[in-house]
Amino acid sequence: MTRKQMKLGAFINLPGHHVASWRHPSSGASRAFDLDYLTEIAQTAERGKFDMIFFADVLGQRLSGNAHSSLKLDPVIIISALTAVTKNIGLTATLTTTYNDPYHVARKFAAIDHLSKGRAAWNVVTSANEGEALLFGKEKHLQHALRYERAEEFVDVVKQLWLSIEDEALVIDKENGRYLDVEKVHPVNHEGAWFKVQGALDSPTTPQGHPVIVQAGSSESGKELAAKTAEVIFTAWQTLEEAQVFYRDVKGRLAKYGRKPEDLKIMPGVFITVAQTEAEALLKQQQLNSHILPEVGLAYLSAFTNIDLSGYDVDEPLPEASSIEDETNPRIRYNIIREIAKRENLQSIRAIYERIAGARGHREIVGTPEQIADQLEEWFLNDGADGFNIMPPHFPEGFNDIIELVVPELQRRGLFRTEYESSTLRGNLGLSVPAVKTPEKALTGASTGEIV
Repeated sequence: MTRKQMKLGAFINLPGHHVASWRHPSSGASRAFDLDYLTEIAQTAERGKFDMIFFADVLGQRLSGNAHSSLKLDPVIIISALTAVTKNIGLTATLTTTYNDPYHVARKFAAIDHLSKGRAAWNVVTSANEGEALLFGKEKHLQHALRYERAEEFVDVVKQLWLSIEDEALVIDKENGRYLDVEKVHPVNHEGAWFKVQGALDSPTTPQGHPVIVQAGSSESGKELAAKTAEVIFTAWQTLEEAQVFYRDVKGRLAKYGRKPEDLKIMPGVFITVAQTEAEALLKQQQLNSHILPEVGLAYLSAFTNIDLSGYDVDEPLPEASSIEDETNPRIRYNIIREIAKRENLQSIRAIYERIAGARGHREIVGTPEQIADQLEEWFLNDGADGFNIMPPHFPEGFNDIIELVVPELQRRGLFRTEYESSTLRGNLGLSVPAVKTPEKALTGASTGEIV
C-alpha cells in the first residue's frame, strides 16, 4: 500500500464545468439555488472522502441568454449553510481582497470555522474581471502588481485578527465573575500602505487555529504570495513536466519565509470524464461538446483569453494576441491556450473552444477509472502535485461518476483515504496548526477580565 496519499478537492461550479453543461439532459441546471441540491452535492463529496469542496466566485460577468449561466449565490453564504448538513468535509469559498476589507473577511470565515468545528477555508483572489470594478464604483482595476501588494497586506491583517483572541482566553468562570483572560487578548495595531486597523476580532481563535488559506494563480506575483501565505494552491497545467517545474518553483520559495515544503499543498485542477470503457467516455465528451453553440464558444474563448473574438469564423485559426500585455491582466491563460493548440495541432477556433470547454486550461482526462487513476498517480508520485482539484463536467451525474468509479480505484491502489483522519480540514490536509505570536503587551485596562 502506498504510504503517501493524495488530497482531493471537489470544484463545485454549477451546473457544471463544461460550458454547455446546463444543456445536458441530466443536468440539475434549474436547481443551482436550491439548498437541498447543494446539500446533496456536498454530502456526495463527503461520501467520497474528499478533503474539501470549493466554490469559486467572479462578480460582474456579462449575462447571456444562451451561455453557461454566471448566475450564482454568494459562496460564503453557501458554505455557511453547509456547515449544518456536513460533518467532515472542508468548506472553501472565494472572497476577493480587492473589494473587501480585512475585518469583514476575518469575521466571516472565523464564524464559519467555529460553526463547522474547524472545516473552513478562504480562497484568496485579487479579482481579474473589469466588470467587477464597475460594480464597486471604480472605473478600472488596480494594476496586477498593485492588486497583489494589497492582497499580501490584506492576508497579513486577516491572520493577525484571527489570532487576536486566544482560545484559552475564554475562561468563563461563573463563580468568580471572570469571563475573559485579557492577558490572552492581542489587539491588532496595524498601519501599512493599504490598511490601518486597530482592535481585536470579536471571536476567539478558531478550532483550526485559523481557517486554511487557499490561493489560485500562477503568475510571478501569485507564486510569491502563495509561498508566503497560502496553505493550498490551485493551479492549471497540461503536462507533468510543466507541473513539476511549478511544484519545484513554489516549494523552493517557502524556506525564505520560514516554511517547510509540507506547509503548502499544490493541487492542480483536473477535468474528468469517466466511464466503464474508453469509447463510452469519449462519447460522453463528444455529446457535451455537441451542445456548444458557435456564438457561445466564441464568447467563452473571448472571456478566457481576454481577446474579443466576436465576429470571427469559428473554423478559422485563433488570431495572435498583441505582444503588449494588458496592464491589469497578463495573458497567462491565452498563452496556455496557444500552447495547447500548438501541441495538439488544433487548427480552428472551434477545435480550441471544444478542447477547453470544460477544463479552461486545466488538465483534461477522458477514459476509464484505471486510465484516469494512472495519470493522477503519475503526477502525484513524481512531484507534480500533492493532490487535485477535481472538476466534474456536469452535476450531479458527472460528479457521481467520479465518486463511484474513480475514487474506489484510487483507494484500491492505496493512493487515497478510505476514512477521514481528522475532524478538521487542516488535520485531513496534514497542515500544522498556526501558533499565536504573542506581542509584548496584551490588552490592558480591564482588571475584572471583561472585554473593554
